[in-house]
Amino acid sequence: MIFSEITQVLTEQFGIDSFSVVNQKANQPIVQIQANQLFELCQFLANDERLFFDYLACVTGIDNGPAANTMEVIYHLTSIPYEHNLAIKVTVERPADGTPPKVPSVSSIWRTADWHERETYDLVGIFFENHPDLRRILLPNDWHGHPLRKDYQAQEFYHGIKVIY
Repeated sequence: MIFSEITQVLTEQFGIDSFSVVNQKANQPIVQIQANQLFELCQFLANDERLFFDYLACVTGIDNGPAANTMEVIYHLTSIPYEHNLAIKVTVERPADGTPPKVPSVSSIWRTADWHERETYDLVGIFFENHPDLRRILLPNDWHGHPLRKDYQAQEFYHGIKVIY
């Protein structure tokens, strides 16, 4: 199935205003959706027999910086039997109160999302609602901050060990 056919199926299911095409010429074409649509759309992509996106290859978290005041989560999907690819992009604002931005977890749809979402939470600081075990995966539990955020301030020492060179 080519990208225009995938977007046609999505338009029929969710309506014309439910997503926007970001890049259709990439190896993995990209559609952008709102965070509150993510779970339902992903469930449809995984379960619809015409699409059958059975493999979540990667979840990428991006911090666009304090000036843009947004962060992004990008999901890289593949249908192994149908050999088509799709990326889904969700942009969220940074809450003014300093709490992490929230995106629904898709770990109940694709089991691989469990660790991908934990890594994104750990390094970028995006909270995945309804994740079964959202905790740090690469850094120690008592680490301060999220190192891939643009406003991250590295701590000078961690348990007496110099961190900054």
